[in-house]
Amino acid sequence: MRVIEIEGGAGPAEALRIAELPDPVAEAGQVTIRVHAAGINRPDLLQRNGGYPPPPGASDVLGLEVAGEIETVSEGVTRWAVGDRVCALLGGGGYAERAVVDARHVLPIPAGLDFVQAAVLPETVFTVFANVFEAGGLKAGETLLIHGATSGIGVTAIQMAKAAGARVIATSRGPEKTAAARALGADVSLDARSDDLAAAIADAGGADVLLDMVGRDYAELNLKALKPGGRWVVIASLSGSKVEVDLMRIMLKRLVLTGSTLRSRAADEKARLTAAVEATVWPWVASGAVRPPVQATFPLAQAAEAHRALEAGDHIGKFVLTA
Repeated sequence: MRVIEIEGGAGPAEALRIAELPDPVAEAGQVTIRVHAAGINRPDLLQRNGGYPPPPGASDVLGLEVAGEIETVSEGVTRWAVGDRVCALLGGGGYAERAVVDARHVLPIPAGLDFVQAAVLPETVFTVFANVFEAGGLKAGETLLIHGATSGIGVTAIQMAKAAGARVIATSRGPEKTAAARALGADVSLDARSDDLAAAIADAGGADVLLDMVGRDYAELNLKALKPGGRWVVIASLSGSKVEVDLMRIMLKRLVLTGSTLRSRAADEKARLTAAVEATVWPWVASGAVRPPVQATFPLAQAAEAHRALEAGDHIGKFVLTA
């Protein structure tokens, strides 16, 4: 099968190249998916540059989410059959024509979605559900503040929060992105380049839950933005991960600071999360309330161009590879 490999094991986007590898073989409890589309995520960029390695036993090929058709079903798998249209969360191996995955981490593609649309769901939906709704405890009537609101995670978080009955404050850079966040459902959409973003967030009422992908540069802003009893959920640290925080301010406002990664979770935990996502989020997807936008698609062989587009940061939504 054709895959994307990294020349030398790590490097810039130019290091990505098409290669041939043997077809993967599904073990007990796994299925093989004939990949039609694979979502591209920022963790792929980290892995390409030598960080965020795959968990033990996972493919070292890039790619954390795919959509396609079940090609083989191994011993112990009862839910899936050859030909089923599915999408799946992977520990790695998505930038390929075939991928092997734990059958418990597979979801049916909702009616009305094609493979490209389905391929952008697993990594982002699972991340938002686990962090905003489980760790952050977002409830109907509360306010979610999202930094980087037009990223793949951001556009998904806006829609999922609105589907759950929450209010959304979105921050992004520039008028085009703030308009896009508003069109996706954000109640308040702020330009992150504002002279006083903290005051604008305060004027909007502050946040009960804050989804942070920025890290160090927004630490002080986040402490100001959260209401008493607020939950600050960190899922990335694009500006740096080392932060000095006054614990007394956290204590006085009764704040919770938490965060997580998805890839390193145990298979059983991912299976639990898959079932929870299917029960709670999949009805929102089926209804059209959650449909993350696709910025552009690239053929598998053009993975380098796709990575350069993601790194440029001008997108709204996600990029997808098609096999």
